Amino acid sequence: MQSMTLEQLRAASDAGGVESVTLKGKGGVFLVQIATRSGSSAFLAKARSNEPRRFGNPLAALNVLRNVGITIGQFDASEWNPAEKEETAGNRGRAEAMRKAHQAAAYAEWLASEIQEAIDDPQPNISHDEVMAEMDADITALMAERKPAARKHA
Repeated sequence: MQSMTLEQLRAASDAGGVESVTLKGKGGVFLVQIATRSGSSAFLAKARSNEPRRFGNPLAALNVLRNVGITIGQFDASEWNPAEKEETAGNRGRAEAMRKAHQAAAYAEWLASEIQEAIDDPQPNISHDEVMAEMDADITALMAERKPAARKHA
């Protein structure tokens, strides 16, 4: 079977040379099979190789075909097995990057609201020295409470 790059598929489609396309499940991926009006068949290949372009998600393949101008085709999932989907470093890394980006955005939003709440608070500000003196007093009181309890168990 021959291969066809995305640009070749676009040119063949624009010239009316594409008879049909089939989104074919094979293992854990989807391939695009192309039937031409001349009777030959091909699969959609990567840009700089003859290796088939593999889609882990059929929606991605449909988007590519739609962008080429192909909006009607066939679907064959008879050899598709989602359990065989390969986890690649690329798709794991992308998901992790998106997760971290969402977490960072949520944290930034929370932090901004906390800062704005502090700015809008009408209570008078307390100096650093006063806060530290209160904390020292609290720590001393807690330590004094713990000492008698520790002696009872000894």
